[in-house]
Amino acid sequence: MLLRITTTHQPATDLGYLLGKHPERFQSFELAYGRAHVFYSEASADRCTACLLLDIDPVGLVRNHRGRPDDAMLARYVNDRPYVASSFMSVAIAQVFGAAMAGTAKQHQALADTAIPLVVAVSAVPCRGGARLLRALFEPLGYEIVADRIALDEQFPEWGDGPYLRVTLRRTARLAEVLGHVYVLLPVLDNWKHYWVGDAELEKLLDHGAGWLAAHPARDEIVARYLKHQRSLTRAAFERLADDDIDVDDDQPDAQHEPAVEARGSLNDRRLDAVAAEIETSGARSVIDLGCGEGRLLQRLARSKQLTRLAGIDVSPRALEIARDRLRLDELPEAQRARLAVFQASLVYRDARLAGFDAACAVEVIEHLEPSRLGAFERTVFEYARPATVIVTTPNAEYNVKLDGLPAGALRHRDHRFEWTRAELADWAHGVAARHGYAVRFVPVGEVDDALGSPTQMAVFSS
Repeated sequence: MLLRITTTHQPATDLGYLLGKHPERFQSFELAYGRAHVFYSEASADRCTACLLLDIDPVGLVRNHRGRPDDAMLARYVNDRPYVASSFMSVAIAQVFGAAMAGTAKQHQALADTAIPLVVAVSAVPCRGGARLLRALFEPLGYEIVADRIALDEQFPEWGDGPYLRVTLRRTARLAEVLGHVYVLLPVLDNWKHYWVGDAELEKLLDHGAGWLAAHPARDEIVARYLKHQRSLTRAAFERLADDDIDVDDDQPDAQHEPAVEARGSLNDRRLDAVAAEIETSGARSVIDLGCGEGRLLQRLARSKQLTRLAGIDVSPRALEIARDRLRLDELPEAQRARLAVFQASLVYRDARLAGFDAACAVEVIEHLEPSRLGAFERTVFEYARPATVIVTTPNAEYNVKLDGLPAGALRHRDHRFEWTRAELADWAHGVAARHGYAVRFVPVGEVDDALGSPTQMAVFSS
């Protein structure tokens, strides 16, 4: 059972710092079911590949057997477990590369926090669902995938292919993020675990799924398979994930954290008016609202005869339910209902459903993202979806001193991860525009102060 991790980030041998394993050493680790070996098949400044090889003890598996009650005795000794990457590999990754999974690297933390080109290759994966499931799990996370079906026996091609795939995953990301995805999804592909699944596994799933699982299109299947279809655990997982959803709708201010200028609602009305005006000027016929919240912008845009197709996405199921009620989707005639859709999705994972629109809006959204996720947001919107017009609004931090009830240095909402000055927005926006072939201009929204600018700042990207 072999897993390989390759990078071309230079110097590529820095992979050794991230994994905590020296490229010039062969290391072995005792596991409950055998041994894990770490070595490097290549290690140069241009390219480096670390290998994790599992040597499973079949007798040890039988001695610690917790399989299905109807397992036949022969099946306990003769099976594919020593040869395919499954929950055994996930456990090995956690034990051998624990620091790398946690995203820590002594004296090299900046590197651990950096997205680098990575290729993960697994020699054989049992995929109960085939390549379709593999792609459904990894493509929304931004991976390029190569999957080759493995023949049951190359000497007897008439026997056909087995249920195993030779898998290569390619993505530019933090190593910790990639290892976390592989750790969670390998047992999901196999749809089985070799050990007892209880509350501890629920916590592991929520820990390693933080930031991506709640909004994953295949979330329900991932949770059910990872937790071995135990209803009490899956129910608890869904409840916890729903609680952790980020509601990026800024339309309902928090009474204890939102300043009076936001709470009055007039600023939000001006934002929506400004966005709607930009969409009309752009000539767009189709629009997607990225982080639609409770659907206020969609409700306003739905009145435009110019727009023939509207969609809204959000990570929060609760917000989407309110949006559906606000838009009265169930009551609309079929022709109008076909024009308007809302669905759950994330702004930081590649999703084919986000493409094909003339314009995209992110109204008071990006400040709810962790700064480390802005690069993923940028790729999702500007590289993969690539609408001709992108409209982004966000608070102007300079204006905060004018907001009643907002303490000095505080953010406007408890869920904001940052708030930018006009110069900071301009720096980010110009960088995005240059990297993806857009032009950008800036529009103030709300009452403008000569020194501080407007309370909301808007960047309008056009290609």
